[in-house]
Amino acid sequence: MLAELTTWNDLADRALAGELISHDEARAVLSAPDDALLDQLAAAYRVRRHYHGNRVRLHFLLNAQSGLCPEDCHYCSQSAVSTAEIEKYPFMAREKILAAADRAASLNVGTFCMVISGRAPGERVFGKVLEAVREVKEKHNMNVCACLGLLTEDHVRRLEEAGVDQVNHNLNSSERFTSEVVTTHRFEDRVATVEHVARSGMKTCSGGIIGMGESDDDVIDLAVSLRELGVRSVPVNFLIPIPGTPFEARGALDPRRCLRVLCLYRFILPSQEIRIAGGREVHLRSMQPLGLYAANSIFIGDYLTTPGQSARADFEMIRDAGFVLEDPDGSPVDDSRLDQLLSS
Repeated sequence: MLAELTTWNDLADRALAGELISHDEARAVLSAPDDALLDQLAAAYRVRRHYHGNRVRLHFLLNAQSGLCPEDCHYCSQSAVSTAEIEKYPFMAREKILAAADRAASLNVGTFCMVISGRAPGERVFGKVLEAVREVKEKHNMNVCACLGLLTEDHVRRLEEAGVDQVNHNLNSSERFTSEVVTTHRFEDRVATVEHVARSGMKTCSGGIIGMGESDDDVIDLAVSLRELGVRSVPVNFLIPIPGTPFEARGALDPRRCLRVLCLYRFILPSQEIRIAGGREVHLRSMQPLGLYAANSIFIGDYLTTPGQSARADFEMIRDAGFVLEDPDGSPVDDSRLDQLLSS
């Protein structure tokens, strides 16, 4: 537990002052007893409210190219070592991408996330991505995020010129644990892509996956690495152990562990957009609304190869917990618009 003179609110005060909590304090957040959880959430909410009010921002994920990836990421159903039964297809036709963007816009999504499988984009596919980005940006008032694997400085420059607002490339875990997750690239390779984006005018997006067998120190070190890199948007995934992947027997998580992780990330990453990503429905279950006291963003709809809950359930969760949906421009959505979303 924390030292006698330190409380969860002390951690919130230090986070608000821009200080990094100690490693021992971070461990205490993750190892706290269940009866401390509501106090932790209340402290994390003080920080979240300071930077993001009571608004919840929505992201929409499109798996624009699925499967056939040469990498061996052990958690991924699209990797070369996966035998999972998933749909595999090349880069989507522009009509399907624009239809997905239309759906995202109808849901009041702030960021449309376009993802392709693979180590890095080939030139032919990359050109199609740029074309799709331009069309989506021309048609809709929402940010576009691209998640395309390992990127060079030239990739990043061309994405920015096409109108991409944000690039996602997850570190996934700590430097120490990365070799347990993947052998076909290094932690440094992922860091390099994030650094390329950080030097551009685009927003950096990078996070990780919890529940792969990592230690508390790995969870902490990942958050510190994201802070050191100045990442602005942080998706926190909770491993979905997909049959046919090397990690199909992992993922021993419970809702309280997930909530402690979210609190810790808010203390270490106070101003960042923290998004509850894959595994939210599986591992937080009935306690999903509590996650919004630390995180200020969620994915709405499905994930890459696994389903999410219905959009209506997400809208009801946000409303019932007393939070306010955020428009793409950052302003709160009024009640009449939310009623329209719930009835559509």
